[in-house]
Amino acid sequence: MKLGEYIRQLREAKDISLREFAGRLNLTPAFISDIELGKRNPSKDVLNQMAEFFGVSTEDLAKYDERVPVDDTKKLMQTNPAAGAAVGVLLRKAVENRQVTQADIKKIMDAINPKKEE
Repeated sequence: MKLGEYIRQLREAKDISLREFAGRLNLTPAFISDIELGKRNPSKDVLNQMAEFFGVSTEDLAKYDERVPVDDTKKLMQTNPAAGAAVGVLLRKAVENRQVTQADIKKIMDAINPKKEE
């Protein structure tokens, strides 16, 4: 399940309309709709607001977020600028064309910059 789907599921479980949910978070219904449809991603602040509203942890919501962590991308750019630039181009093209899923992108990032086991 993706983040937007999970948010919709939580909202519907509370039996609250999209418009009412948006109003309570001081956001537009269009923005919430785009998040639920996977067209946009919430900022950390919005994710925190949603978690508080639903009575779940931010981490609970974040585990459904398939985006590549920004910190990982920054680290790659610093340690290997050529690979980082190539990944940046790939990510832009993938997102614009919607031909590659975010899960695919995460797999690519993990292959380029594997996390060391502790």
